Amino acid sequence: MRYGSHEAVKGIDLDVSHGEIFAFLGPNGAGKTTTVEILEGFRRRSGGDVCVLDEDPASAGSAWRDRIGVVLQDSAPEPGLSVRECLELYAGYYRTPRDVDETIELVGLTARAGAMGTELSGGQRRRLDVALALIGDPDLIFLDEPTTGFDPSARRATWQVIAGLRHLGKTIFLTTHFMDEAEFLADRIAVLAAGSIVAEGTAKTLGGRDHLATTISFTLPRAAKATLPKGLRPLIESGTNGTSVIRSESPLVHLQMLSHWALEQGLELADIDVRRPSLEDVYLSLTAQQPGKGKR
Repeated sequence: MRYGSHEAVKGIDLDVSHGEIFAFLGPNGAGKTTTVEILEGFRRRSGGDVCVLDEDPASAGSAWRDRIGVVLQDSAPEPGLSVRECLELYAGYYRTPRDVDETIELVGLTARAGAMGTELSGGQRRRLDVALALIGDPDLIFLDEPTTGFDPSARRATWQVIAGLRHLGKTIFLTTHFMDEAEFLADRIAVLAAGSIVAEGTAKTLGGRDHLATTISFTLPRAAKATLPKGLRPLIESGTNGTSVIRSESPLVHLQMLSHWALEQGLELADIDVRRPSLEDVYLSLTAQQPGKGKR
């Protein structure tokens, strides 16, 4: 996808399987929104081949649109309508909609079915957005940053709703800036940076995460450093706030050496911390050299 001389999406290759939750990550300006709008049929691409539910979104008709649901990043409730009335209105746009009350129950809004959409909390409005995306009983649902601005409790509740869609056989295409959200929900993840996919895999394998070194950090009394086993001394680096750090590809071996030595010395390493690289660490590394160029 080109905008004048700027190539916003650089001929990416992407496959999403039926029934999976696929997370599409990237900084602002990476080309996520452009890609998603092409897949949804809202934006015409400059070139390349796209197939969504066996059709080209650029030329697909209303029957194809019945098979997709979209939750936009920002939306407002229909004025003057209750939750149930809003869903009844949207159900009329589809050939074979889901049952309204069943859909309300699915997203956890039964107790608020008679409430005006404008009276809902932020988390409840997002549940209504998901319900509206579901009412046409789509095969594929696009979720664009569905929990932005939520408090932790509301985010977790929304995750449970999204995870439940998998059991309905729905395919989910998710964009998010929250790494814990992607890790909790996604079967697979792709990272887009400066218009190109720089990594793809599961939360455990993305960017070689499963092969990256584990960090063991701890604080030692200054006098104890001289008595460290010879096998550990070359591995120890200086960390922040006076801590010592071991970056290990064999953490169990080095942790055993360290704990055995500490017990012999009568030392209590109370602040010892064993940490594998987080998904956020990997994401930041993958996108560090790919600055965004404004949101598109």
